[in-house]
Amino acid sequence: MANKSKKRGSSDNDGKPPQSQSSQPGIQSEMHPQPISIREDYVGSGRLKSKVALISGGDSGIGRSVATLFAREGVSVAIVYLNEDDDAQETKRLVENEGQKCLLLSGDIGDQSFCEEAVEKTVDTFGRLDVLINNAAEQHPQKEIEKITEEQLVSTFRTNIFSMFYFCQAAEPHLKKQKGSSIINTTSVTAYRGSPGLLDYSATKGAIVSFTRSLSQNLVESGVRVNAVAPGPIWTPLIPATFPKDRVAEFGTDAPIGRAGQPYECGACYVFLASDDASYITGQVMHPNGGEIING
Repeated sequence: MANKSKKRGSSDNDGKPPQSQSSQPGIQSEMHPQPISIREDYVGSGRLKSKVALISGGDSGIGRSVATLFAREGVSVAIVYLNEDDDAQETKRLVENEGQKCLLLSGDIGDQSFCEEAVEKTVDTFGRLDVLINNAAEQHPQKEIEKITEEQLVSTFRTNIFSMFYFCQAAEPHLKKQKGSSIINTTSVTAYRGSPGLLDYSATKGAIVSFTRSLSQNLVESGVRVNAVAPGPIWTPLIPATFPKDRVAEFGTDAPIGRAGQPYECGACYVFLASDDASYITGQVMHPNGGEIING
């Protein structure tokens, strides 16, 4: 995964201290250095003022960045997470510091009834839903395909792609009521170039690209836009919760830019796609991946 040769734009501080976590989706508060959710000089412009967003995996990593940036742009936020209560509370604090409301919803997004409940609680609390961010995911490296158990395969697909169907099915009636509403799905660079040690994860991310393109056409007449973001190597809790210490220490150094990206370097993509600046964009994918050309 990591290339020890220095790349353009890299520095001696690009590597991360060796570290790992014992379970997914990972805890952001235990990471060092801490991921950066928002640039200190980011100035909100009210592009999303008065909107309501539901974000899966919103407690940490890219999801926390989206929640914080959305709040600075005027959004009330509902955050769905599994069981990382401390991380979720910190994200709620960051959102509320921006003067916006934050609803925390803990549960398993692989359960359709929970997804339906999360959407209904969001609408009951805020009175509307304008933006759905399908962001949560899991990944489990295996070097050989025969080592991917049925349990792992089902779990990865249920979390990564089934949940998107569940959330979209529940959210669609509410989104159609709001002018300029949108769905934004998190896919991955692995959907385009593959990953030999993440066969099932990469397969779900490819499915998300096709799902995004197909759903965009399905909903185009309703006015709901559907797009996706395909991050490259981004410093999030999923990384130390997935890989051994030595790989974490070099994570992202094989990107053309020469370092891992920060969550805020993805978060701005979601702000753009959710705003009226992207009113003529649907069925597309943005690629904050550090310079890898994937032609997708």
